[in-house]
Amino acid sequence: MATRVSDGSGAADRQRRAQAALVLLLLRDMRVLRRLLDPARLRETVPDWIAALRSLVDQYGAASSSLAADFYETQREAAGIRNRFAADPAPAPPDEQVEASLRWAAANLWDGGSLDTAHARAEGAAQKLVLDQGRDTLRQAVRQDRDAVAYARAAALGACFFCKLMASRGAVYKTAGTAGREANDRFSGDASVVKFHDNCHCTIIPVFRGQRFELSEHAAKWDWVYREYAQGHSGDQLRLFRRALAEHDSNPLPGSN
Repeated sequence: MATRVSDGSGAADRQRRAQAALVLLLLRDMRVLRRLLDPARLRETVPDWIAALRSLVDQYGAASSSLAADFYETQREAAGIRNRFAADPAPAPPDEQVEASLRWAAANLWDGGSLDTAHARAEGAAQKLVLDQGRDTLRQAVRQDRDAVAYARAAALGACFFCKLMASRGAVYKTAGTAGREANDRFSGDASVVKFHDNCHCTIIPVFRGQRFELSEHAAKWDWVYREYAQGHSGDQLRLFRRALAEHDSNPLPGSN
């Protein structure tokens, strides 16, 4: 009998909480480094600030990858897969990517913008860089593991409308060939789970042979909202979905209050 796996499982929630705890430590250390950035001396201080933050991204990104690898292997064992497979932690993002993200965060300062805004943008960008390493670890493991058939996105109840829509797609198979007869436009490809934004806390849930993926109650509600109010309206789905969520979802969207 197939075992059930869901985006609303306790394991998914624990993985999301573990990564969120890592982010809290990252933000704590980032705030100590705020003193390095001096709006009156941007040419001299921005490079040092970026270098210091890059070290934090490397440190916490490695921890995110390690947590994700442990989570993957634990989920694999829980699925009853007995042959050996080691999930390799994803590598750190290229220095150029980290620098580009942090320079974007501080770009407003060159026009006299708010220091608080720059730091808030940097925190969001750094968080994404760190958590993406964990998410990439999971995606990479699913691609490489012959006993993994799919992965799904798990979004928090208070996630943004984009994340809720993406989570409602369920188990997105790594290849149409793997999915076999059940593959269709909704469950093939990986577009729904690889797009993450700054300050996003979504995680990825692997699905293994012998498991049946089921949407959680809240993700099933998001799926119903999409089908009822947005599906079939080409080019306007996101707007309609967001508007419908504001009326029908019991968990408010960020910024809707």
